[in-house]
Amino acid sequence: MRIALIGAAVLGLALGIPMAAQGPPPGAAGAPQFAAARPIRVFIRAGTKTHGPGQHDYPQFLADWSSVLTDRGAVVDGGLHFPSAEDLANVDVMVMYKGDAGYMTANEKAVLETFLRRGGGLVSFHDTLCGDDPAWYGNVVGGAKKHGEMNFSAGPIKYTIADPSHPIMQGMSSFEIDDEAFFRMTWSENPKIHVLATAPMPTTGEVVPQIWTYERQMFGGAASAQPFRAFVWMQGHTYANFADPKVQPMILRGIAWAAKAPVDALMTVRPARGGGGGGRGAGRGAGRQGGAN
Repeated sequence: MRIALIGAAVLGLALGIPMAAQGPPPGAAGAPQFAAARPIRVFIRAGTKTHGPGQHDYPQFLADWSSVLTDRGAVVDGGLHFPSAEDLANVDVMVMYKGDAGYMTANEKAVLETFLRRGGGLVSFHDTLCGDDPAWYGNVVGGAKKHGEMNFSAGPIKYTIADPSHPIMQGMSSFEIDDEAFFRMTWSENPKIHVLATAPMPTTGEVVPQIWTYERQMFGGAASAQPFRAFVWMQGHTYANFADPKVQPMILRGIAWAAKAPVDALMTVRPARGGGGGGRGAGRGAGRQGGAN
């Protein structure tokens, strides 16, 4: 497992957004199938740390969640770099937690679009949604925000669960965390996002989607292209919230859903395999600060 680890010194939905119809339930005719006998293959796209202590800790996420997912049977790769086509060749889902990740070169966009055309999944957290071309990126994950605009609001995020029947939200009821939310979004219109939870902005009261799914066939692709899935949790400004017991199971189900695997595929910690370096979980826990578990 090739994981780039950075030490502590590295600086780092009135709604107006109609909800899209929910797709077929897991196992229904036409629903994606997954070979349950094999592990989910994940690439974590992180970045260098920004903001103050306990905020936007992308390298720590890479370290902690490499361990969280590996402990649940996933095969995990990742780094602080944008993945190459080779990196994504056998990946089911790319998990992105990086500041302003919407900024991509033409080559990076091409690599991502190729990954999505074959049905690869995306998971996006917090300001991963931010970049210079929200119209393009909004058609990748369902909604995006423009860098440089006043479009964030920090404080108590009071979620209202919009679709408690969705498998990602199973067992969840409305809850609250302290974090940061975004508004003034550029939303995909065709298709629209499927809203899982909304929250009023702490500063303005405007109700905006904060958790959603998005499914489409990649624009510009051949008719044979596979549909892809994206899952978005807009929070993550406060790093500790990734380990919140109300949040972490939802994230694990969201990653599995985006990978077109059974949503409970990552919910059970598996017994560690035999010792020695280089095996599953090699290097786990490096740089951990008591984050996700």
